[in-house]
Amino acid sequence: MTPIDDHPLRYALANELHARPFPVANSPCTVAFLAIKKSEVAVGRDRQEDMAHLVNLLDRHGAQHPQPAATHFAGQIGRHWLKWEQHTEFVTYTAITQNVSDRPFNPADFEVFPQDWLAASPGQRVTSAMIRVIDRADDGTVKSALADWFEPESLAVSRMLDNTAICASDFRIDPAGHMRFALFISKGTGQRRIGRIIQRMCEIETYKAMSMLGFARVKELTPRIGELDGKLTRLMRQMTDNSAHPDELLPDLLHTSTQLETLSAQCSFRFGATGAYEAIVNQRIEVLREERFEGRQSFADFMMRRYDPAMRTVKSTERRLQALSDRAIRAGELLRTRVDVERSAQNQALLESMDRRADLALRLQHTVEGLSVVAISYYAVSLASYLLYPLTKAGISKGMLTAAVTVPVVLAVWVAVRRIRKRLE
Repeated sequence: MTPIDDHPLRYALANELHARPFPVANSPCTVAFLAIKKSEVAVGRDRQEDMAHLVNLLDRHGAQHPQPAATHFAGQIGRHWLKWEQHTEFVTYTAITQNVSDRPFNPADFEVFPQDWLAASPGQRVTSAMIRVIDRADDGTVKSALADWFEPESLAVSRMLDNTAICASDFRIDPAGHMRFALFISKGTGQRRIGRIIQRMCEIETYKAMSMLGFARVKELTPRIGELDGKLTRLMRQMTDNSAHPDELLPDLLHTSTQLETLSAQCSFRFGATGAYEAIVNQRIEVLREERFEGRQSFADFMMRRYDPAMRTVKSTERRLQALSDRAIRAGELLRTRVDVERSAQNQALLESMDRRADLALRLQHTVEGLSVVAISYYAVSLASYLLYPLTKAGISKGMLTAAVTVPVVLAVWVAVRRIRKRLE
């Protein structure tokens, strides 16, 4: 029996769902996380540079290389377990080391990524984080540790995943240049659940940082958008009070519309990416199933107070830019309507002028016809008289002969001219 043919992408697409497994970790452990992004054209970057940078790190530890076209890698490098992922705009490195340093968030723990290797990175650091994973003690000990490690004013802390862990961070960059996260793991929590919590913390920080790039872009664009808004408003006012001719308004309106469309094109990807990253941040926090710890603000509370306003600003600017583009389009349509109306009036005046000219031409034609009848009749009478001169020998004078032929000749000429005009009509 001949088996059914599979779609050529069936296995690849099915395996994609399992391509990025969660890490597996024990408590206590230390996590060093790094996200790198190119400053310009990150989406269209040469991804082989990302791979070469990873291979450089693996070679330092004599570790096995990934497949050439791989977008993720997980394996042991020395005493560290490394996970590497390549994303649309950035790459991430997560290094997990068993046990923790006596000094909390010791900068030396980040030396799994050597300084010269970091300097040779094909991009810039978007964010980096140190995660200290330890066994959970009583709540008093946890509160004391939080007071020592974090800034109280911005500290967010919650019980997560049915109280299997307490997660905390103040989302501030410490003197070593890293974000700090603390995970207090309850007894009996499995390795895979610990790995999932670590992964969620890294994703929250990464996508928060990436979405804030949209906010930075908005702050950069706001003065320019305000300038274009004012310019467009002035053009609309001039169109309303007829203080400028359409021919004078059209170049400025076209220039403003072009600038707005250019800004929209330049920002469309960043605005779209910001919305997607924001959704991921909120979804990652939601799946952690937070419960409030000792009345402190949760991660969701922190995001609502500090992060959501920035995202609303991005969305507001996106809507404002779209509204300005729509206004420019409507202004162009109104200006075109005004030009069409003026052109129609000019055409009407031109037609009326043409009618008057045609009437004058018709009158002139009738006058010319009358004059032509007279002229032709004059010559015709003269010719007829010459033809009839022999009759003068019979005693008829030339004057009587000319008078006799004048009326018939003039009538014949008038009839002939009328017939010719009718044929031409």
